[in-house]
Amino acid sequence: MGSELKKEDGADAKIVAVKVLKDSASREAEDDFMREVDIMSTFRHTNILSLIGVVLRDSSHSPWMVFEFMSHGDLAEVLRRNSRQFWKPVTGLLPLNKDSLLSVALQISAGMCYLASQRFVHRDLACRNCLVGSGLTVKIADFGMSRDVYTCDYYKIGGSRLLPVRWMSPESVMYGRFTLESDVWSYGVVLWEIYSMGKQPYYGHSNEEVVRLILQGIMLIPPDDCPTLICELMRSCWKTEPRDRIRFPEIYDKLCKARDESPVAEPSDTIPALSNSRSSAFIPSSTPLPRPPEVIPVGQFRTVELLDTENYLLPQVPPASRTEYLQPLPD
Repeated sequence: MGSELKKEDGADAKIVAVKVLKDSASREAEDDFMREVDIMSTFRHTNILSLIGVVLRDSSHSPWMVFEFMSHGDLAEVLRRNSRQFWKPVTGLLPLNKDSLLSVALQISAGMCYLASQRFVHRDLACRNCLVGSGLTVKIADFGMSRDVYTCDYYKIGGSRLLPVRWMSPESVMYGRFTLESDVWSYGVVLWEIYSMGKQPYYGHSNEEVVRLILQGIMLIPPDDCPTLICELMRSCWKTEPRDRIRFPEIYDKLCKARDESPVAEPSDTIPALSNSRSSAFIPSSTPLPRPPEVIPVGQFRTVELLDTENYLLPQVPPASRTEYLQPLPD
């Protein structure tokens, strides 16, 4: 939440964000909190949220983390409020256009390039964990697997901790393996979030169903009107084999080139409304994925009419032959 700190003489007032653990927080949450303090104290980058300091209290209360204040909150909410479906523009920000979305994607890739150069694996890259400030400045935050607000985005596999399965790579789901390459996979999902104007990945599907979809290699379709480069980057991020995925420096370079080549946007060049049509098939994985481990509880799937009303997970086949929405991927 935001708070205002002042010197005793009343000068140099500064609004900051203060992160506080509840006194009833679990041991796991406390460990995550302190790990985040240790991690963020070492980072210095324009697109990484700055930790200003830590306020220590008595032993019966957890410390406070004091961050720079990002006036527009998390990116997921900013995107949703700018979508045509839920039009409620953010005060202080111009309506998002195609250049704005490219800038957001570029800034996040810059932050991830820095983290990769530090050999740091985020493990929870998502739009909800990116904060937006004045001038559409975007900074990556939440380095402790924070899940206070978006609890529905996390899921416990077997006896493990809560995990953001909708953003996770197959190897992370299968084996709990988080690497720079799995962060690249998550970045591809972030691109999908950005260009769908904040939709939840695999919306309409339960977390259990999402686990099955990921392990069967059924990927998200790029949103309508998504630029060709962004579609290609998504596919490059979602290669089955981690070693085959694109690296963050290459992502950053491609987005920089696209920014430099982009014509000046007209004021009316805002994001078009999302429609129900789909111009491309679902994205196949390059090789078959292993069967889900027995510890993953997978319930009965409901019908496609209930779950996938916009057909964004389906191959483009004639409606008469579309009898199941979970189908073997083509070779």
